[in-house]
Amino acid sequence: MEEEDRIEESSRVRLRGRTFSGGGVNESRWVDGSEVDSESPPLSLFDDNEAKEGYGSLRRRLVKKPKRVDSFDVEAMEIAGTHGHHPKDISTWRTLALAFQTLGVVYGDMGTSPLYVFSDVFSKVKIESEVDILGALSLVMYTIALLPLVKYVFVVLKANDNGEGKGFSKYAKVNMLPNRQPADEQISSFRLKLPTPELERALSIKETLERRSSLKTLLLLLVLMGTSMVIGDGILTPAISVMSAVSGLQGAVKGFDTTAVVVFSIVILVALFSIQQFGTSKVGFSFAPALALWFFSLGSIGIYNLVKYDITVIKAVNPAYIYFFFKKNSKDAWSALGGCILCITGAEAMFADLGHFSVPAIQIAFTFVVFPCLLLAYMGQAAFLMKYPESSDRIFYDSVPESLFWPVFVIATLAAMIASQAMISATFSCVKQSMALGCFPRMKIIHTSRKLMGQIYIPVINWFLMIMCVVVVSIFRSTTDIANAYGIAEVGVMLVTTTLVTLVMLLIWQTNLFMALCFPLVFGSIELIYFSAVLSKVLEGGWLPLVFASFFLSVMYIWNYGSVLKYQSEVREKISMDFMLELGSTLGTVRTPGIGLLYNELVHGIPSIFGQFLLSLPAIHSTIVFVCIKYVPIPVVPQEERFLFRRVCPKDYHMFRCIARYGYKDIRKEDHHAFEQLLVQSLENFLRKEAQELALESGLQEMDLDSVSVSSRDYSTRDVPDNEELKVPLMLGTRSEEAETSNSEAASAALPSSIMSSEIDPSLEYELSALREAIDSGFTYFLAHGDVRAKKNSFFLKKLVINYLYAFLRRNCRAGAANMSVPHMNILQVGMTYMV
Repeated sequence: MEEEDRIEESSRVRLRGRTFSGGGVNESRWVDGSEVDSESPPLSLFDDNEAKEGYGSLRRRLVKKPKRVDSFDVEAMEIAGTHGHHPKDISTWRTLALAFQTLGVVYGDMGTSPLYVFSDVFSKVKIESEVDILGALSLVMYTIALLPLVKYVFVVLKANDNGEGKGFSKYAKVNMLPNRQPADEQISSFRLKLPTPELERALSIKETLERRSSLKTLLLLLVLMGTSMVIGDGILTPAISVMSAVSGLQGAVKGFDTTAVVVFSIVILVALFSIQQFGTSKVGFSFAPALALWFFSLGSIGIYNLVKYDITVIKAVNPAYIYFFFKKNSKDAWSALGGCILCITGAEAMFADLGHFSVPAIQIAFTFVVFPCLLLAYMGQAAFLMKYPESSDRIFYDSVPESLFWPVFVIATLAAMIASQAMISATFSCVKQSMALGCFPRMKIIHTSRKLMGQIYIPVINWFLMIMCVVVVSIFRSTTDIANAYGIAEVGVMLVTTTLVTLVMLLIWQTNLFMALCFPLVFGSIELIYFSAVLSKVLEGGWLPLVFASFFLSVMYIWNYGSVLKYQSEVREKISMDFMLELGSTLGTVRTPGIGLLYNELVHGIPSIFGQFLLSLPAIHSTIVFVCIKYVPIPVVPQEERFLFRRVCPKDYHMFRCIARYGYKDIRKEDHHAFEQLLVQSLENFLRKEAQELALESGLQEMDLDSVSVSSRDYSTRDVPDNEELKVPLMLGTRSEEAETSNSEAASAALPSSIMSSEIDPSLEYELSALREAIDSGFTYFLAHGDVRAKKNSFFLKKLVINYLYAFLRRNCRAGAANMSVPHMNILQVGMTYMV
């Protein structure tokens, strides 16, 4: 014991004549995953002596599921229905209306692919016979049928995250700070209903992924690589779409050469990115009609060309022509696959934009509009080439009837801009979600619509994309070279999607092992063939998406790596509860009226930065709330399940913890006055509920529990893990009469009337009056200005990453005060160095 005391004493540092531990002291923890702070030791419900000692205000609670009021997300109250995660059945007409809207948002990129696919394919293969045309057409037809239609529409769309896309990374928990809590998985929108037959296999795979750091890192890199390539698409899509549309003027306007195409394209791109700051809500209504007109034009012109030139190209439905195509052209045919894959560019948008629509709407739009119109367009172009094979360079515009050239040119340019707009918006959403999941540096996000939560604008990303687009168009000056780059990005995203959907099949759906392996075997093999073809174009422009992907991957991984190390350092250095008890309720200083909100990332324990504030300030506020803004790997946290409130230390310390849980698509844009008001109301509700449950517990101790409906439960600490109800955290909220549970009513009815007296608990009345006095004195926001440095004994690469690269990102990202929307006049900051 003496040795333990000596070691514990040596690990403490001096603070105002007292000491606090840097986290070296073992602390009692709940073993059931309940949300009581780790510094709060479990006490027996039946031991009166223990209940009066030490942590008298911290006790076991009879847990009921109250209604929770959302005290932080003011915007959630302004935008009705944004947090609903229990969608009702959508009517047929509503589904059809959504299907129509998807044309303007989801399918713009894929819809513009007829502008450049055949021109790129036949730049690799010379047209010498009908086998070349029919083989290329057959390739395009089966590529569209197999990958977007079969893979995405009928398989990948089922792997949605409760109606949202891009939720793969949550299944292995690889990309978040390690501040997860069991209560997070009790959020109604988090859990997926798992079928049971293959559950053991799924859990085994999941545990293996989470236990082995090498597999977690590999999966994280895979997810980040896919995300990086999607962001890279935000550069390549506007460049190739706009340039392909503008290139139609080369043959129609005399003297309109390549330089003019480049200049005109740059002007359109600059204008396109300049209007992003105004949002898309005002012009969004025109997207769907414009794209619907575009698809109608594609189908109509295709039918016209089929009937007029050569309807026999329909025989390309015979896949034997693919074999003849490769047999005749061998290496050139393999090289042409890089152009063929461009016919499905933007297929990933079906999954990325899933949160704005429904699965049936996306399936209906593609199956009955997009798919047939694209097939007709390509068959019409093939029919035209059968008679005019020399027109392959400008096949799209040459196949348009002369009288319709200018209307089609205008519609094509508009469609290209809409496709670019959709990809730019998707890039903004992707970056925002990455930021929320701790995988991207903090940046300023502007919400351009009060009604549509998905419409955001990120200035830094917008201007970066614009500059890169201008550079790409200026350097390549040809859609063929840009297409080489575009192909690598497209196939790379598809390979990542195939891998992650296979994991979903194994972990979530628990599909039959044979079926789960058939998916990557079939689609992965096709995509690898395409990938081998596009990789051969690395020196011809294919290096560009690899550079973009490597850059974004490095930024995202470095930020995630540094953030996790910083959090782990905070966990190690948190203040010992023993020391807090030594300080007493005065905290070794003077407590003055006021409420201090200390922002930190810890969900358990007292952050070491609090000790720095005690050192630096002559006095501390009478009420302290540790606020943890935490993102969980689901798109939206229902408003009634967002916040957890807990008491820290005994009651006379007046210290609380508030954990605010947000999904990666939740919006945080609160007015701090409303924030403060709702916080206080919520805290008062928490205190009243705490007093009620204490009275209920005290009453149950005086009764024969066998007569109560809950008597079969064992509330001892050891048996807590087996009691599912006790795992539900006491969450903040007001409760209406209708919200009272039947168990609560039964227990209350069995209690003596003296226990359920309406008289206010004197200690509660005192605490509420102290809280109101603190409110009158105002709020102060405590923030840490932390510097992260690698330990001296760290290896060279870690020092390089942390001391220079991660430090550079932290210096140039958005400051914590701005990111958390706190008033600058009420901020107190203190510097601290985290040695990782």
